[in-house]
Amino acid sequence: MAAVVFEQIEVTPRRRAWRRLMRRSGAMFGLAVVVCFALIALLAPWLAPYDPVATSWSTVRAAPSGAHLFGADELGRDVLSRIIWGARASILAGVVSVSISLAFGVPIGMLAGYVGRWVDALISRITDAMLACPFLILAIALAAFLGPSLTNAMIAIGITATPIFIRLTRAQVLAAKSEDYVEAARALGNPHWRIALRHIFPNIVAPLIVQATLAIAAAVIAEASLSFLGLGQQPPAPSWGSMLNTARNYVDQAPWMAIWPGLSIFLLVLSFNLLGDGLRDALDPRHK
Repeated sequence: MAAVVFEQIEVTPRRRAWRRLMRRSGAMFGLAVVVCFALIALLAPWLAPYDPVATSWSTVRAAPSGAHLFGADELGRDVLSRIIWGARASILAGVVSVSISLAFGVPIGMLAGYVGRWVDALISRITDAMLACPFLILAIALAAFLGPSLTNAMIAIGITATPIFIRLTRAQVLAAKSEDYVEAARALGNPHWRIALRHIFPNIVAPLIVQATLAIAAAVIAEASLSFLGLGQQPPAPSWGSMLNTARNYVDQAPWMAIWPGLSIFLLVLSFNLLGDGLRDALDPRHK
């Protein structure tokens, strides 16, 4: 009896997806790096060797050494400490902005896909109009309108990414509502809200998770771009984008000021993309 129960547990979709994910070295590498950056962001007060905003005129543009492993910037601030604290801004921007997109995009997309008719036409035309504008250009415009701050940057990125989730959710709902189990639930007299929430929504979560993972990577780049332009995290608070903006003036004299924030952005974005690609294969029910 115990063996039968164990075998049933082994073949659950969640465990099967986890085993598929573990077989992909790229996805596991991405997951490990993402977890590492998340821990760095959470433990920043204890990991950072110096105050990220403390200046020291004796260490202006100091080269990497035992005292400053990543060197110092134009004001003598420790680059390693600013990289550690900057991870908070990047990860927070990615997670919060995508959460905003999910909170607005998924209900609107489900409404468009399930109700159809003029509701679907209206939502689809508005979504098409927003998607016609390049993602980063629209984010810059919204951030400039709202004002320069990390909070406004996250709101701007979240609103800009919402049409992507509306389009994806609508397509998944249109495909799911014609399935036999939905028709059976409708024939049994289930109300529309129950069919949408209990029968359709659980079956469209997987592609939404994959898209959210990839969207976080895009949000990290967008936040860095906005900070680079002065529309994101405001100095002296550390941000990888603002660090790159400052470092461009000292590339010849202090290249380490640009190398470390650029490398951090590259690693975090690459890891989220690798993880999203692995999740796509692991959660795909048609995968063999």
